[in-house]
Amino acid sequence: MFSVNDTNFNSAVFLLSGIPGLEDIHLWISIPFCFIYVISIVGNSVILFIIKTNPSLHEPMYIFLSMLAITDLALSISTMPTTLGIFLLNSREISLDACLAQLFFIHLLKCIESSVLLLMAFDRFIAIYDPLRYASILTLPRISKMGLIFALRGVAAILPLPFLLQRFRFCRSNVLSHCYCINQDVMKLACSDIKVNSIYGLSLSLLTVGLDSLLIFLSYVMILKTVLSITSHAECLRALNTCVSHLCAVLLFYTPMTGLSVIHRLGEDSSPLLKILLGYIYMLVPPLMNPIVYMKSKHLRARIIRVFVK
Repeated sequence: MFSVNDTNFNSAVFLLSGIPGLEDIHLWISIPFCFIYVISIVGNSVILFIIKTNPSLHEPMYIFLSMLAITDLALSISTMPTTLGIFLLNSREISLDACLAQLFFIHLLKCIESSVLLLMAFDRFIAIYDPLRYASILTLPRISKMGLIFALRGVAAILPLPFLLQRFRFCRSNVLSHCYCINQDVMKLACSDIKVNSIYGLSLSLLTVGLDSLLIFLSYVMILKTVLSITSHAECLRALNTCVSHLCAVLLFYTPMTGLSVIHRLGEDSSPLLKILLGYIYMLVPPLMNPIVYMKSKHLRARIIRVFVK
């Protein structure tokens, strides 16, 4: 293991981590990882194809779902080269510039995915609270504007991260905790004061993902209040059933993200294996499970079956 002591920060090289202690069987471990990436990419691509080719699915709910699928697809592609490079080729080295580029895209896509989940919560609230005006409120131009605003918010919020890290010299151990680069992991390797980065990273989390999760929670409080006012038990269950897939997606996204953030900020004495495991769950599980979760939609499932059973 080599160090980057006293080197210019532009030439710093980091070592990504696979699963420490299991290096001898990394090739075998690569098989499930390849399987996960194939399912994630194929699953999200199929959802995009089905929604694009079926005009009957050009509704707000499915447009938001296609946004989620695009984000998950991009997230899988952004982490696949380094993850499979470690397990298939034992290629652990990554330059500072490549690391910062990957870091930017990972955090940007996670921020955008959080925004899309918020938009989907708003979609479910409108559909249940005011179904007669649902189509007139969530028009295609309005959806496009909301998507663009949240994408620009993500770029504006995440863009400073690589520049804040690039000003550092990295003179400590150059071994990262994961098989990809994230802000919390990289900044701990700097030999300079990282207080500004820590404050900015925490503020960023609270004002993007934290705010989104709070608004999603409030949306579901309003949804529950509306559903409980429905006198018909069958109608009440039908309304709640439309939210199940979205709730699963929210839990799959926010639970590992919160756990990993807490461990990086507060759990210095926590098990390294737990940090690594949460890192894989945080990055691989949402793109893998979201297509499976949304197959629950009767209309979407029927059209997928129709395509592949022709």
